[in-house]
Amino acid sequence: MKFTKMQGIGNDYIYVNCFEEKVEDPPLLSKEISDRHFGVGSDGLILILPSDKADFRMQMFNADGSEAEMCGNGIRCFGKYVFDHGLTDKETITVETLGGIKTLDLLINEKKVEKVKVDMGEPALEREKIPMHGPRGYVINEEFISDDRLFVITVLSMGNPHCVIYVEDVASFPVGRYGPVIETSLRFPNKVNVEFVQIVSKKEVVMRTWERGSGETMACGTGASAVTVAGVLGDKTEKSLLLHLTGGDLEIEWAEDNHVYMTGPAEEVFTGEWNLS
Repeated sequence: MKFTKMQGIGNDYIYVNCFEEKVEDPPLLSKEISDRHFGVGSDGLILILPSDKADFRMQMFNADGSEAEMCGNGIRCFGKYVFDHGLTDKETITVETLGGIKTLDLLINEKKVEKVKVDMGEPALEREKIPMHGPRGYVINEEFISDDRLFVITVLSMGNPHCVIYVEDVASFPVGRYGPVIETSLRFPNKVNVEFVQIVSKKEVVMRTWERGSGETMACGTGASAVTVAGVLGDKTEKSLLLHLTGGDLEIEWAEDNHVYMTGPAEEVFTGEWNLS
Protein backbone atom coordinates (compact mmCIF):
# COMPACT_ATOMS: atom_id res chain seq x y z
CA MET A 1 0.00 0.00 0.00
CA LYS A 2 1.40 3.38 -1.02
CA PHE A 3 1.22 6.20 1.52
CA THR A 4 2.37 9.78 1.94
CA LYS A 5 3.45 11.37 5.20
CA MET A 6 2.52 15.06 5.57
CA GLN A 7 2.69 17.63 8.34
CA GLY A 8 1.11 20.95 9.21
CA ILE A 9 3.30 22.81 11.72
CA GLY A 10 4.37 19.51 13.24
CA ASN A 11 0.96 17.81 13.38
CA ASP A 12 1.81 14.80 11.18
CA TYR A 13 -0.44 12.27 9.48
CA ILE A 14 -0.18 9.34 7.10
CA TYR A 15 -2.31 9.84 3.95
CA VAL A 16 -3.67 7.04 1.79
CA ASN A 17 -5.20 7.78 -1.61
CA CYS A 18 -8.26 5.52 -1.55
CA PHE A 19 -8.99 6.31 -5.19
CA GLU A 20 -6.10 3.89 -5.81
CA GLU A 21 -5.65 1.93 -2.58
CA LYS A 22 -8.03 -0.13 -0.41
CA VAL A 23 -7.86 -0.09 3.40
CA GLU A 24 -9.74 -2.97 5.02
CA ASP A 25 -9.29 -2.07 8.71
CA PRO A 26 -8.49 1.66 9.16
CA PRO A 27 -8.45 1.64 13.01
CA LEU A 28 -5.91 -1.19 13.11
CA LEU A 29 -3.83 0.34 10.33
CA SER A 30 -3.79 3.69 12.13
CA LYS A 31 -2.50 2.13 15.35
CA GLU A 32 0.20 0.16 13.54
CA ILE A 33 1.40 2.77 11.05
CA SER A 34 1.32 5.63 13.59
CA ASP A 35 3.66 3.88 16.04
CA ARG A 36 6.83 5.96 16.17
CA HIS A 37 9.03 2.97 17.03
CA PHE A 38 7.56 0.07 15.04
CA GLY A 39 5.65 1.96 12.33
CA VAL A 40 6.09 5.06 10.20
CA GLY A 41 5.25 7.40 13.06
CA SER A 42 2.42 9.92 13.04
CA ASP A 43 -0.45 11.47 14.96
CA GLY A 44 -2.87 9.37 12.94
CA LEU A 45 -4.17 8.16 9.59
CA ILE A 46 -6.16 10.14 7.01
CA LEU A 47 -7.95 8.50 4.09
CA ILE A 48 -8.66 10.40 0.85
CA LEU A 49 -12.02 9.20 -0.45
CA PRO A 50 -14.68 10.09 -3.04
CA SER A 51 -17.79 11.93 -1.86
CA ASP A 52 -21.31 12.35 -3.19
CA LYS A 53 -21.69 15.57 -1.18
CA ALA A 54 -18.42 17.41 -1.82
CA ASP A 55 -15.29 17.28 -4.00
CA PHE A 56 -13.67 14.78 -1.62
CA ARG A 57 -14.25 12.99 1.70
CA MET A 58 -11.71 12.90 4.51
CA GLN A 59 -11.80 10.06 7.03
CA MET A 60 -9.48 10.50 9.99
CA PHE A 61 -8.24 8.13 12.69
CA ASN A 62 -6.16 9.02 15.74
CA ALA A 63 -2.98 7.16 16.65
CA ASP A 64 -4.96 4.93 19.04
CA GLY A 65 -7.33 3.87 16.24
CA SER A 66 -10.29 6.00 17.31
CA GLU A 67 -12.09 7.91 14.56
CA ALA A 68 -12.14 11.71 14.85
CA GLU A 69 -14.54 14.23 13.37
CA MET A 70 -12.06 16.78 12.02
CA CYS A 71 -8.49 18.03 12.10
CA GLY A 72 -7.50 21.51 10.98
CA ASN A 73 -3.86 20.72 10.26
CA GLY A 74 -4.83 17.43 8.70
CA ILE A 75 -7.33 18.98 6.32
CA ARG A 76 -4.80 21.60 5.16
CA CYS A 77 -2.43 18.79 4.20
CA PHE A 78 -5.38 17.01 2.58
CA GLY A 79 -5.90 20.04 0.34
CA LYS A 80 -2.22 20.12 -0.60
CA TYR A 81 -2.23 16.41 -1.41
CA VAL A 82 -5.21 16.41 -3.77
CA PHE A 83 -3.90 19.43 -5.70
CA ASP A 84 -0.21 18.55 -5.82
CA HIS A 85 -0.96 14.93 -6.77
CA GLY A 86 -3.31 15.91 -9.57
CA LEU A 87 -6.62 14.77 -8.08
CA THR A 88 -7.99 18.27 -8.72
CA ASP A 89 -6.99 21.46 -10.51
CA LYS A 90 -9.42 23.61 -8.53
CA GLU A 91 -8.00 26.23 -6.16
CA THR A 92 -11.12 26.13 -3.99
CA ILE A 93 -12.42 22.71 -2.96
CA THR A 94 -14.97 21.22 -0.57
CA VAL A 95 -14.20 18.30 1.72
CA GLU A 96 -16.75 16.13 3.52
CA THR A 97 -15.82 15.30 7.13
CA LEU A 98 -17.66 13.94 10.15
CA GLY A 99 -17.55 17.54 11.40
CA GLY A 100 -19.37 18.80 8.28
CA ILE A 101 -18.37 19.96 4.81
CA LYS A 102 -15.35 22.28 4.86
CA THR A 103 -14.29 24.74 2.16
CA LEU A 104 -10.56 25.10 1.45
CA ASP A 105 -8.87 27.93 -0.45
CA LEU A 106 -5.55 26.63 -1.79
CA LEU A 107 -2.81 29.28 -1.92
CA ILE A 108 -0.55 28.28 -4.82
CA ASN A 109 3.14 29.11 -5.31
CA GLU A 110 5.01 27.72 -8.35
CA LYS A 111 2.21 25.22 -9.07
CA LYS A 112 2.32 23.78 -5.54
CA VAL A 113 0.13 24.47 -2.52
CA GLU A 114 2.08 26.54 0.00
CA LYS A 115 -0.68 27.52 2.43
CA VAL A 116 -4.33 26.63 2.88
CA LYS A 117 -7.15 28.78 4.23
CA VAL A 118 -9.87 26.63 5.73
CA ASP A 119 -13.43 27.61 6.54
CA MET A 120 -13.69 25.71 9.81
CA GLY A 121 -17.42 26.43 10.06
CA GLU A 122 -19.39 27.82 12.98
CA PRO A 123 -18.52 26.95 16.56
CA ALA A 124 -21.09 24.94 18.51
CA LEU A 125 -21.43 26.49 21.95
CA GLU A 126 -24.40 24.71 23.51
CA ARG A 127 -23.35 22.11 26.05
CA GLU A 128 -25.39 19.30 24.48
CA LYS A 129 -23.81 19.92 21.07
CA ILE A 130 -20.22 19.71 22.35
CA PRO A 131 -21.19 17.25 24.01
CA MET A 132 -20.71 17.77 27.75
CA HIS A 133 -22.88 16.65 30.62
CA GLY A 134 -24.45 19.36 32.76
CA PRO A 135 -27.13 22.05 32.68
CA ARG A 136 -28.19 23.47 29.33
CA GLY A 137 -26.42 26.56 28.02
CA TYR A 138 -22.88 27.71 27.24
CA VAL A 139 -19.75 26.64 29.11
CA ILE A 140 -17.80 29.90 29.53
CA ASN A 141 -15.38 30.44 32.42
CA GLU A 142 -16.90 27.53 34.34
CA GLU A 143 -15.13 26.05 37.35
CA PHE A 144 -13.91 22.49 36.86
CA ILE A 145 -12.05 20.33 39.38
CA SER A 146 -9.67 17.73 38.02
CA ASP A 147 -7.08 15.74 39.94
CA ASP A 148 -7.66 17.98 43.02
CA ARG A 149 -6.91 21.15 41.02
CA LEU A 150 -9.42 23.89 40.22
CA PHE A 151 -9.51 25.03 36.59
CA VAL A 152 -11.61 27.66 34.87
CA ILE A 153 -12.69 26.24 31.52
CA THR A 154 -14.44 27.30 28.34
CA VAL A 155 -15.74 24.40 26.25
CA LEU A 156 -17.02 24.34 22.67
CA SER A 157 -17.01 22.24 19.53
CA MET A 158 -15.30 22.99 16.23
CA GLY A 159 -16.64 19.76 14.76
CA ASN A 160 -14.89 18.05 17.66
CA PRO A 161 -14.94 18.95 21.38
CA HIS A 162 -12.40 21.31 22.96
CA CYS A 163 -11.76 22.44 26.53
CA VAL A 164 -9.75 25.68 26.76
CA ILE A 165 -7.79 26.54 29.91
CA TYR A 166 -5.69 29.67 30.48
CA VAL A 167 -2.41 29.37 32.42
CA GLU A 168 0.36 31.81 33.36
CA ASP A 169 3.30 29.87 31.92
CA VAL A 170 2.31 27.31 29.30
CA ALA A 171 5.89 26.14 28.68
CA SER A 172 6.29 24.80 32.21
CA PHE A 173 2.69 23.67 32.72
CA PRO A 174 2.37 19.87 33.33
CA VAL A 175 0.24 19.14 30.25
CA GLY A 176 1.09 15.44 30.43
CA ARG A 177 -0.40 15.22 33.92
CA TYR A 178 -3.66 17.11 33.51
CA GLY A 179 -4.35 16.60 29.79
CA PRO A 180 -5.27 12.90 29.98
CA VAL A 181 -7.30 13.31 33.16
CA ILE A 182 -9.47 16.05 31.65
CA GLU A 183 -9.65 14.25 28.26
CA THR A 184 -11.21 11.18 29.90
CA SER A 185 -13.44 12.97 32.42
CA LEU A 186 -16.90 11.40 32.61
CA ARG A 187 -18.36 14.83 31.95
CA PHE A 188 -17.28 14.45 28.31
CA PRO A 189 -19.08 11.42 26.81
CA ASN A 190 -16.94 11.53 23.64
CA LYS A 191 -13.79 12.61 25.52
CA VAL A 192 -12.32 16.05 24.83
CA ASN A 193 -9.27 17.81 23.39
CA VAL A 194 -7.63 20.11 25.92
CA GLU A 195 -5.89 23.41 25.09
CA PHE A 196 -3.61 25.13 27.61
CA VAL A 197 -3.15 28.79 26.67
CA GLN A 198 -0.90 31.67 27.72
CA ILE A 199 -1.98 35.16 26.66
CA VAL A 200 0.74 37.38 25.16
CA SER A 201 -1.61 40.19 24.12
CA LYS A 202 -5.15 40.68 22.85
CA LYS A 203 -3.89 39.59 19.41
CA GLU A 204 -1.42 36.86 20.29
CA VAL A 205 -1.28 33.68 22.40
CA VAL A 206 0.92 30.65 22.99
CA MET A 207 -0.77 27.27 23.32
CA ARG A 208 -0.19 23.56 23.85
CA THR A 209 -2.71 20.84 23.02
CA TRP A 210 -3.52 17.46 24.50
CA GLU A 211 -5.44 15.63 21.75
CA ARG A 212 -7.93 12.83 22.25
CA GLY A 213 -6.38 9.52 21.34
CA SER A 214 -2.96 10.97 20.44
CA GLY A 215 -1.60 12.70 23.54
CA GLU A 216 0.25 16.01 23.31
CA THR A 217 0.74 17.04 19.68
CA MET A 218 2.83 19.80 18.15
CA ALA A 219 -0.23 21.51 16.67
CA CYS A 220 -4.02 21.35 16.47
CA GLY A 221 -5.98 23.44 13.96
CA THR A 222 -9.42 22.85 15.46
CA GLY A 223 -7.86 23.55 18.85
CA ALA A 224 -6.43 26.86 17.67
CA SER A 225 -9.86 27.73 16.27
CA ALA A 226 -11.47 26.86 19.61
CA VAL A 227 -8.93 28.99 21.48
CA THR A 228 -9.79 31.97 19.27
CA VAL A 229 -13.50 31.59 19.95
CA ALA A 230 -12.95 31.01 23.67
CA GLY A 231 -10.81 34.14 23.93
CA VAL A 232 -13.57 36.27 22.43
CA LEU A 233 -16.27 34.69 24.62
CA GLY A 234 -14.20 35.33 27.73
CA ASP A 235 -13.19 38.85 26.63
CA LYS A 236 -9.52 37.88 26.71
CA THR A 237 -8.48 38.21 23.04
CA GLU A 238 -9.70 39.68 19.76
CA LYS A 239 -11.43 37.97 16.84
CA SER A 240 -8.26 37.89 14.73
CA LEU A 241 -5.50 36.04 16.53
CA LEU A 242 -1.93 34.86 15.95
CA LEU A 243 -1.37 31.56 17.72
CA HIS A 244 2.07 30.13 18.49
CA LEU A 245 1.87 26.34 18.68
CA THR A 246 4.76 24.01 19.44
CA GLY A 247 5.22 23.22 15.74
CA GLY A 248 4.63 26.70 14.31
CA ASP A 249 2.12 29.51 13.88
CA LEU A 250 -1.48 29.74 12.72
CA GLU A 251 -3.62 32.75 11.87
CA ILE A 252 -7.26 32.42 12.97
CA GLU A 253 -10.19 34.76 12.47
CA TRP A 254 -13.70 34.44 13.91
CA ALA A 255 -15.43 36.44 11.20
CA GLU A 256 -18.66 38.42 11.10
CA ASP A 257 -20.45 35.53 9.34
CA ASN A 258 -19.84 33.47 12.53
CA HIS A 259 -17.44 31.17 10.66
CA VAL A 260 -13.90 30.54 11.87
CA TYR A 261 -11.16 30.81 9.23
CA MET A 262 -7.74 29.23 9.67
CA THR A 263 -4.67 29.92 7.54
CA GLY A 264 -1.46 27.95 7.79
CA PRO A 265 1.19 25.91 5.93
CA ALA A 266 1.11 22.30 4.75
CA GLU A 267 4.10 20.19 3.75
CA GLU A 268 4.75 16.78 2.26
CA VAL A 269 7.44 14.87 4.13
CA PHE A 270 7.92 11.67 2.12
CA THR A 271 6.15 8.82 0.33
CA GLY A 272 6.60 5.10 0.88
CA GLU A 273 5.03 1.65 0.82
CA TRP A 274 3.50 -0.22 3.76
CA ASN A 275 3.32 -4.02 3.74
CA LEU A 276 -0.26 -4.94 4.66
CA SER A 277 -0.37 -8.06 6.83
